[in-house]
Amino acid sequence: MTALVVANALLWALVIVLAIVVLALVRQVGVLHERIAPAGALMLSKGLKIGELAPTLKVTDLNERELALGGPRADGLSALLMFVSPTCPVCKALLPVLTASRRSEQSWLAITLASDGDLASQKEFVASHGLEAFPYVVSAPLGVAYQVSRLPFAVLIDEKGVLRARGLINSREHLESLFEAKRLGVASLQDYVEDANRRLP
Repeated sequence: MTALVVANALLWALVIVLAIVVLALVRQVGVLHERIAPAGALMLSKGLKIGELAPTLKVTDLNERELALGGPRADGLSALLMFVSPTCPVCKALLPVLTASRRSEQSWLAITLASDGDLASQKEFVASHGLEAFPYVVSAPLGVAYQVSRLPFAVLIDEKGVLRARGLINSREHLESLFEAKRLGVASLQDYVEDANRRLP
């Protein structure tokens, strides 16, 4: 009987110790979560500067509609130029995110997809992924004007034609970081976090 009481007491002590360890780990995870900066779009050091007027180009989309990309918009919307390619696996993975963003952000944002290359493969890409709702532009000069070197790449221009954010986009978080950067009035979330850290005592 004594052995049973001792064993029971030891088990309870072990449960209490384990509960304390778990609580300590949970607290540590919370601390780490606060310290980890949000993952923003990868900004490239070269290229257009945030806050400058974006280059304006007249282009024609796959539906033969003439578009002026980069200048002030009469409808008061900001513009997201998303550079993609039919041969880019990451671009294809991001298409559902872009479709969802087109619906959820339509009150302030117009999204245009851009690419270059063979027209037939571009039209097949649009048809096979259900991208007919997007203006889709095939223009090498557009990519050159915005100095796009890698894909997928996004450029966010405000309603006045000012470049607000740009960078490589590999996930939903990267795309949403451009929206948040515009809202905060910073070039990128990384800049915002670094500035906040510098102001800490």
